[in-house]
Amino acid sequence: MARQSTPHRFAHFTIVAAFFILLPSVYARQATPVPAPAAAATPAQTPTSTEPALSVTEREAWLLKAKFGRTRGVSQGVTGTLKSTMTDGVVTHDAQIQTIDEYKQRFESDRGTEFNFRDSWRYNVAAYRLDRLLELGMIPPSVERAYDGKVGALTWWVDDVIMDETARLKKKVQVPDARAWNEQMWHVRMFDQLIYNVDRNLGNIVIDSQWRIWMVDHTRAFRTHESLKSPGDLTRIDRQVLEHLKALDKPTLDKLMKDYLSPQEIKSMLARRDKIVQHFEKTTGAIFEWNRPPRPAF
Repeated sequence: MARQSTPHRFAHFTIVAAFFILLPSVYARQATPVPAPAAAATPAQTPTSTEPALSVTEREAWLLKAKFGRTRGVSQGVTGTLKSTMTDGVVTHDAQIQTIDEYKQRFESDRGTEFNFRDSWRYNVAAYRLDRLLELGMIPPSVERAYDGKVGALTWWVDDVIMDETARLKKKVQVPDARAWNEQMWHVRMFDQLIYNVDRNLGNIVIDSQWRIWMVDHTRAFRTHESLKSPGDLTRIDRQVLEHLKALDKPTLDKLMKDYLSPQEIKSMLARRDKIVQHFEKTTGAIFEWNRPPRPAF
């Protein structure tokens, strides 16, 4: 990292769980297997980009050294997100900047009341690192970096976005391959249970031109509950992902997450991991071999 932040301990989170039930539309159980007409999709919102193909590791390095250029606000979301067109002299690309790091003893929203609420950029970096440990490849690279005197998360802007899930449902765009879509969504649901994500809204499920799902914006995750938020969302899991899930251990997480998660947050996540593994291992037919869509190489 360009700058090491001071290890911290977050307060224990207590959530009035009854209020945090995701809308059924966020996790549609089945996608309609009708190909979308070419004209139905929204035009690709391709970020400014001139680049050779970069691996995930190379994208991390680029985020740490590229110079900030034209920077502007993003209309969606409530966390003061910025979008910056950056360059290292060879590659020019857009990146997301989030510096929010907010704590409230009591937080009221349309989802209910949350005590010891935290909304932090640190969770974006933690979610990305966890995604790499599981080899999901569904979260764009995110690193710690300062912008305008504030430390935050700098995240690679997803390439070739055609729409988010909000737009897809609003326009009634059908997915071209229902099976491939559902297999990705199964892992989105699993990941959200693992990190206890209380803010997986339709706008942060992003779809690119290859109909790959990208998970973005995890600033309201990693709560300290050891129970699963919505165990009914666990459907199926890839065998290899399950093995990576089982391999998660405290020493590895302590090393990789020490600047981003508190010891209690790590402990709670491992407790949820155990419940997820138990669920899938005792559920007949839940484990499968995932023919996943190609993702950028690590």
